[in-house]
Amino acid sequence: MTRRTTHPAGTLTRITVHSKLLEGNLLGDPTAREIDVYTPHGHDGTDLPLLVDLTGYTGSGLSHTAWKNFGENVPERLDRLIGDGVLPPVVVAFPDCFTRLGGNQYVNSSAMGPWEDILITEFVPAVESRFNCGGAGKRGVFGKSSGGYGSIVHALKHNDFWAAAACHSGDMAFELCYARDFPAALRAIAKHGSVEAFIHQLETSEKPKGDDIHALMTFAMAATYDPDPSQPFGVRLPVTLDTCERIQDLWSNWLAWDPLTLVETHHAGLNTLKALFIDCGDVDQYDLVYGARRLTRRLTELGVKHRYEEFPDTHSGIDYRMDVSLPYLANALI
Repeated sequence: MTRRTTHPAGTLTRITVHSKLLEGNLLGDPTAREIDVYTPHGHDGTDLPLLVDLTGYTGSGLSHTAWKNFGENVPERLDRLIGDGVLPPVVVAFPDCFTRLGGNQYVNSSAMGPWEDILITEFVPAVESRFNCGGAGKRGVFGKSSGGYGSIVHALKHNDFWAAAACHSGDMAFELCYARDFPAALRAIAKHGSVEAFIHQLETSEKPKGDDIHALMTFAMAATYDPDPSQPFGVRLPVTLDTCERIQDLWSNWLAWDPLTLVETHHAGLNTLKALFIDCGDVDQYDLVYGARRLTRRLTELGVKHRYEEFPDTHSGIDYRMDVSLPYLANALI
């Protein structure tokens, strides 16, 4: 695919961080993690703002820097935006946060790992010290889907660390986006006999099926929002296994992590952010637009400054929305 810009390419550097916080993790995930770091042409990173890219479920930051068919990967997008003068020069970090359960919500979990702490105390300091970038008031976080969820939760819980955040089609309104997947997860358990057996067959199969990935996603969310380290992979579902009836005390543990819940107790610090961006496609197939509308309405009621946009599209193939969000964040951070 021909590059969409004639501007000079930036530099992509891959560093490895050995995470102390992942040592002995329940999933057996690797502790050595690679982070691709983009610096613009003509810059070594010194004194530039830092943006951190959190990818969606099944993704890794490394997938955002790889060759992409029929379009730009993110570094190529950055070359174009910076070269056109739309985006000021920034450093962008693409951390590998993939897990054995297929993804990450970027929060602390006794099953998935302490990913909030890993990002804040290990990954970002490693990038900032190597490239002399970011620092207090000059850090932003952005992402889509699970990455959008991670971005908005980090904005809510860690606005003393992050100065800007963008949430693209992030997970919220859990009763709409997650609960409908419980029956399929139960069928996967029934077919294979247990969560452990299901994951074993998935890991050894020649070709994972789409339905299996959706079931795995439900198990990943369970291990994130209501982990039980005594269970294989820390997974326990908030429904009865035979009748799919909601177990309210377990479901309440999930809802405590819903941005629509967190905003009630963590909104006060949001106005310290220099920029908060939220968007969603108006025909998002996971119904995330309804949660996004609820969130922006509540933020407005609470007097939280933010920018909210809807666009005519689904949940898929929406990287072009970075053309809107990244300049908004970066211009606020300079």
